[in-house]
Amino acid sequence: LELKRMSVSKDYRGQGISKALCGEVLRFARARGFGAVVLSTSMVQVAAQQLYEGQGFRKVAASSPSLLAAIFCFQVYRYRCDLPGRA
Repeated sequence: LELKRMSVSKDYRGQGISKALCGEVLRFARARGFGAVVLSTSMVQVAAQQLYEGQGFRKVAASSPSLLAAIFCFQVYRYRCDLPGRA
């Protein structure tokens, strides 16, 4: 299962909404028999990285999405959270 484009309005950040949403995605995936949840985020999204790592995701890859991004050393990180009970 891929988690794409999760965002919480700036007015509501810091209230645990992202953590709750991420937890719900993991519960949803687990209940439906998915073996893992994957997502991508950029190197500048430090708070998002901390959230995902705190929810059990691990960084599995890093890449530059374009030549220009590579020139500026901009990377996108790929994360994966393996769900218990699955290979």
